[in-house]
Amino acid sequence: MGNHTAVNTFLLWGFSSFPNLQNLLFVVIFSSHVTILLANVSIMVAIKLNHNLNTPMYFCLFGLSFSETCTTMVIIPRMLVDLLSESKTISLRECATQMFFFFGLGGNNCFILSAMSYDRYTAIHNPLHYPILMTRKFCFQLMMTSCMVGFLVSLCITIIIFNFSFCDSYTIQHFFCDILPVASLACDYNSYHAMAIFMLSAFMLVGSFILILISYIFILPTVLKMPSTKGRYKAFSTCSSHLTVVSIHYGFACYIYLRPKNISSFREDMLMAVTYTVLTPLLNPIVYSLRNKEMQIALRKVLGSGNRFISQMINKRALNI
Repeated sequence: MGNHTAVNTFLLWGFSSFPNLQNLLFVVIFSSHVTILLANVSIMVAIKLNHNLNTPMYFCLFGLSFSETCTTMVIIPRMLVDLLSESKTISLRECATQMFFFFGLGGNNCFILSAMSYDRYTAIHNPLHYPILMTRKFCFQLMMTSCMVGFLVSLCITIIIFNFSFCDSYTIQHFFCDILPVASLACDYNSYHAMAIFMLSAFMLVGSFILILISYIFILPTVLKMPSTKGRYKAFSTCSSHLTVVSIHYGFACYIYLRPKNISSFREDMLMAVTYTVLTPLLNPIVYSLRNKEMQIALRKVLGSGNRFISQMINKRALNI
């Protein structure tokens, strides 16, 4: 190790490159965060309260919304604090915890999307046996499996990275503890470690994407063989929201984590990660609510109930005054 000094604290450089934009970034990201929370919570409440949405597809959507909400809570609150703070330090333990939960939840999202594609395949390919095959118990098992696989892969990546010796440089060129910006600070990081991390990331992203692809390879011929135009339209309509979310999610994730890169690309990755951590969780509920009539009706009921509750509270306060 020579004369290296061990590092126990990192500096999240992040948006320090844009000192004049930090207040504007805070307002934009804070507004997006509140919108993400309200949108995802509204979807979860709508699914929970509406009996028409007590189906496997919406059970999976509930799980995805919950996981997306947790993912943003791991990253965005810390990002907002750092935007207003001069001290942007994070301890080694906090950094490891953030990385573990972010990539665990990210992996969970990937495999939930795979589970949703299997649900669509079962509904279209075996509609008569759908209630028997996709029981609530089986959906719960799919959710638990997605969670366990996601967090297991994340644990492996986190263990590999935080078994390195960090020395000399302690500045992470990112706004959170992302894999390569942290690994690049290690004294003993080499091509074998890079390959192991790449393989684990590829398993999470490419593996789950292949499962989605297989489902749609079987879905497409079944839909095309449907005699009714209305039936084909309904089948494509139920799949379109899922495919849109898959395209957004995997497009950004694969660009950030699977393409060849070097230290000079971290700044570009950081800007892309803002989109991935802020925009993607915001788009998911928008896509599902805009392209799904059942969800639109359920959300209107939730919003109507919310407005009535607020009006009642205001009236009670007015009477007390």
